[in-house]
Amino acid sequence: MSTERWLFWHRRDLRLADNRGLAAAVRATPAVTGVFALDPAILEAAQGHGPMAPARLWFLAESLVELAARWRAAGSRLLILQGDPAALLPRLAQQLGATVVAWNRDVEPAGRERDRAVARALQAVGRRVLVDWDQLLVPPEALKTGAGEPYRVYGPYWRSWQRVVTGTPGGVESLPEPSSLIDLSAEHLAELDLGAGERALEALRRDHGFAGVDLCPCRPGEAAAAEQLSAFCSGGRPPLWGYEPGRNHPAVAGTSSLSAALKFGTLSPRQAWAAAQQARTELSQLGGAAEALASIGVWEQELAWREFYQQALFHFPELAGGPYRSQWKRFPWENDPVRLEAWQQGLTGMPIVDAAMRQLASSGWMHNRCRMIVASYLVKDLICDWRLGEAHFMRHLVDGDLAANNGGWQWSASSGMDPKPLRIFNPATQASKFDPEGEYMRTWLPELAQVATADLISGDIGALERRGYPQPIVNHKQQQARFKALYAALPR
Repeated sequence: MSTERWLFWHRRDLRLADNRGLAAAVRATPAVTGVFALDPAILEAAQGHGPMAPARLWFLAESLVELAARWRAAGSRLLILQGDPAALLPRLAQQLGATVVAWNRDVEPAGRERDRAVARALQAVGRRVLVDWDQLLVPPEALKTGAGEPYRVYGPYWRSWQRVVTGTPGGVESLPEPSSLIDLSAEHLAELDLGAGERALEALRRDHGFAGVDLCPCRPGEAAAAEQLSAFCSGGRPPLWGYEPGRNHPAVAGTSSLSAALKFGTLSPRQAWAAAQQARTELSQLGGAAEALASIGVWEQELAWREFYQQALFHFPELAGGPYRSQWKRFPWENDPVRLEAWQQGLTGMPIVDAAMRQLASSGWMHNRCRMIVASYLVKDLICDWRLGEAHFMRHLVDGDLAANNGGWQWSASSGMDPKPLRIFNPATQASKFDPEGEYMRTWLPELAQVATADLISGDIGALERRGYPQPIVNHKQQQARFKALYAALPR
């Protein structure tokens, strides 16, 4: 085995275990050094939506602290840089005599352009580049329709994706954490300003501005992700066995809370899939109920939904800027700023909507059922452009991911890759089905704690019980009719 120095550039893969690009580097040489760049293009202008959400800054900073400790335990180190990686990485490679820089590929348009720029800069100074896919179980180029086109509809994609994943010989391989790495020499360490990166990370930990650490269900770091995955998938009666219907009830801890871990890569999709298969095996050995087995299948489909949206963004990068369906480019959005602000502040007078928006503002996270409810309400009731909601989510979500967030909003807006173009949620009906006792709404709307459940669900709350809570700003039935009329008038 060679002892030439390699660099491994972390981005959305903040872990050592089951890291495809890192494993390839370690197979080539034990002299591997980790690098993470605090890139202003990401921290200060995330996907064109302004600065990265405080919740994501917190999750990133704490995950980096743990990642650095894991690199030290493995025998090497993680270098924290600050600035443009296209300028920093070639200079660092030359300084350390590193011959190769490895990383894992990205699906986002801006990330792909950045990676091309970094690769060109490295090659210009005689360094080689090694890239791999890590954030997906199935690379986006690997699945095509019978006509050789990328998939535009989830159902056929899921069937094709499942055949690939379950048909992999020996199952989906999960790679071990590297060990016995070789650190930088004393001479190289003396040349580096290690304190600059450490100070930048400490400043990020101190100044992220996120006040909802204790409320956020997503926990940073590789160890926490593994613990959450184990709690969700294993044990006497793990939540995974009741994922369906538990995932739809926001007052119930029925989801994995691993969305941020998958976004930042403190957990790999292969680890998530393997845990689901282990749970399936354990359940089968116990003679498990069909409902529990079906629940595991639903979670597997959610993993596929995540990949569907990522492959869509990879093949159709224009999704990042606008609707997939061309008629939506001409939709006459009203974008009333007063109504938009009421939605953002959780003051629409529709309790299920306001509870969800306040959960987002306080915790940096929102239950997925509620994401669909509030998105439909903004677009179909308030007739505001879905991109305003997409941007607001990205300014707050701990798990804010361009592909998933964009895909979810376009699904709700009926502007995306969805064969059902006019899906409209009635918020009161959604509340009655998924928060029938009002527990979730009362948690996030304490001023309505004493309101009768039926009134809480409908939003028809008496004046004496409102305690400052607003009247509904729109009538759902009227707005639904208005939205349908606007849609019907669109030129096809």
